[in-house]
Amino acid sequence: MAIATTGTSMANLGREALPPSVWNWSGGYIGGHVGGGYGRTSFTNPFGPPIYGDVVDIPSFVAGGQIGYNWQNNSWVYGLELDASAAVASGSNTCLAASDLIVSANCNAAPNLFATGTGRIGYAFGSLGQTLAYLKAGAAWQNNRGDIVNNFEGGDLPQEKTHFDYGQVGGVIGLGVEQALTPSWSVNVEYDYLHFGGPSVATASTAKLSPSTILPASTTSLSSNYHIGKIGLNYHFGADPEAAPKSDSPLHARSAGSVPPIPYTSGWSFEGGSRLWLSRVPRGEQDGSGASTMMRGLRRARDAGRA
Repeated sequence: MAIATTGTSMANLGREALPPSVWNWSGGYIGGHVGGGYGRTSFTNPFGPPIYGDVVDIPSFVAGGQIGYNWQNNSWVYGLELDASAAVASGSNTCLAASDLIVSANCNAAPNLFATGTGRIGYAFGSLGQTLAYLKAGAAWQNNRGDIVNNFEGGDLPQEKTHFDYGQVGGVIGLGVEQALTPSWSVNVEYDYLHFGGPSVATASTAKLSPSTILPASTTSLSSNYHIGKIGLNYHFGADPEAAPKSDSPLHARSAGSVPPIPYTSGWSFEGGSRLWLSRVPRGEQDGSGASTMMRGLRRARDAGRA
């Protein structure tokens, strides 16, 4: 019986063979988003309780960008974010009808811009901490514009209208989930609820049919709220694709005696090992020369190792 050992090498271990780095959300980012939703602008009725509710439903599409900064402490992530969205949105409804004796109007609303400044708090989870669930809240601003147009008043009376175009500060709350795609890029989905009180807007004079009188110009107060869903893509500044896990990451800690993750490095590596070969010499080849028979067995084991 003969025993032989050989060595072998492996070249250029691929990245997939090494443990990936644990994600850390700390740092600045910038990105863009698109989305859509549903909103309402309400008008108070200066002539009494409304017949039609004085509410304008507003479907909307939004697109814009965001910039922010995160701080991570263990699994908790805190951040600040600014975002702005252009909106394609408009709605119309009959309004300012206190009774069928008062000529009603059509109220039109078309918000065209939203902006928010929020604080965020989130929790990173998953095997590598690459998924972030978060809540956000803060201040919001909208630009809303539209018209209040009297319906047909009969005779030679003009169809009067008033126009409004104003900016208004309000509030926003939201929640979302963000998923790291690479150390530099992440994608998120988010839901936001925005609420705005409104200014007082002038209304045109209108007619009362019985008795036939003209109701003088007055004012209506506006308020708005929106439900917006968005999907966004963020680029994270200063991300290092070859960085080791952050020391403050909860997934960086290992049990005693375990081997910590190894960051990826380019280049070549060497692997050594041994193989065991067993060789048995047939009886017919035993010619009495034990040394000669052993040498033939060793040569066969060596040749097999080279193969």
